[in-house]
Amino acid sequence: MHSDLNPYSPGSGRRPFELVGRAKEIEAFDLLIAKTKQRRPDRGIALHGLRGVGKTVLLNEFRQQAERAGLMIVSIEGRDAEGGSEAVRAKLARGLLQAGRRANRRGITSNLREALGSIVSFSAKLGVTGIDIGVNLAAGRADSGSIEVDLEEMVEDLCIALADQRLALVFIIDEMQDLDDALLSALLSTQHLAGQREWPFYIVGAGLPNLPSVLAEARSYAERLFTYRHIDALPRDAAISALAAPAAKHGARYETQARDLLLEVSGGYPYFIQEYGYAAWETAPEKLITVQDAKIAVTIGRSQLDQGFFPSRWIRASRGEKDFLRLMAIDGDGGSGTAELAERSGRKQSSMTMTRASLISKGVIYAPSLGRVAFTVPGMDDYIQRQHHL
Repeated sequence: MHSDLNPYSPGSGRRPFELVGRAKEIEAFDLLIAKTKQRRPDRGIALHGLRGVGKTVLLNEFRQQAERAGLMIVSIEGRDAEGGSEAVRAKLARGLLQAGRRANRRGITSNLREALGSIVSFSAKLGVTGIDIGVNLAAGRADSGSIEVDLEEMVEDLCIALADQRLALVFIIDEMQDLDDALLSALLSTQHLAGQREWPFYIVGAGLPNLPSVLAEARSYAERLFTYRHIDALPRDAAISALAAPAAKHGARYETQARDLLLEVSGGYPYFIQEYGYAAWETAPEKLITVQDAKIAVTIGRSQLDQGFFPSRWIRASRGEKDFLRLMAIDGDGGSGTAELAERSGRKQSSMTMTRASLISKGVIYAPSLGRVAFTVPGMDDYIQRQHHL
């Protein structure tokens, strides 16, 4: 079949041809927009789940919904590998300035134009200047140098003006668990205050399965600030649609056994479905994708995952951390008890604490409960066990 018609789109955050199995999450964000239009307060949304389940795709979908509704949107990622927390704050400031520049158009109310000055003040305190949004900084507002005070003042000024137009300020934050403690606390405090004072300000974030506990540790009331949504592998009907519908759009179809084989190896995870579907399309000579085509696609798709998706996590680990991960891989995807890992390695559990903490910090593993660890990536255990050269 023609490669230029390949309807599958493996890649980080890329929207699949068929976005299925996520209707509840999309409806939840639609409801948030609807309540904004009625000037009724609501909670933010926190998506949490393993990598490869489509959280970033959902955030991008939310952003498009918000843009269509005319909301003021700022998108950031919680981690910056190069510049650390300062770089993340700078990206927040630039995102705000860009949003302010978009908002400052013909027909804007005088109240909102004046409120945009708080963005300039806030950004200047973070060292970000040079982006002209058509207003001067607001002296005495959002310029104290305290991230929590300045964020609250800026959000207050903007939201009071936005509420008059039945609009909202929305922060879309990916990898939210990686935000530095001070910024995370400031964001949660501001979301809390916004709820109390009925400001139309919402944080819509996504992160690893431990995101709810990270937020609760930052602020005890965080559990009440968000609608939490656990994003997992697709249910079978949705997984079938995600695999079969894109091919059907171009007149192709799968033999039942071929379809079931690809669904089995993908585990229903959206990223893997796209990877194996892409390989199947490239492999099949005819518009009927056979079991033999699917078997070849499994080999090619798995090789592609082994070259990109899995190694990007593995290479972050030191030699000692890789030994820790090998011990975990024996237990499979279900996770490992730290006491059992210590016994397996012949070491004291306390001697592995730093290794465990480092791997959690790097986003390779997480702690689903006290005394247990698990991979953040589905299938990581199989990858480690089949790479004999590592």
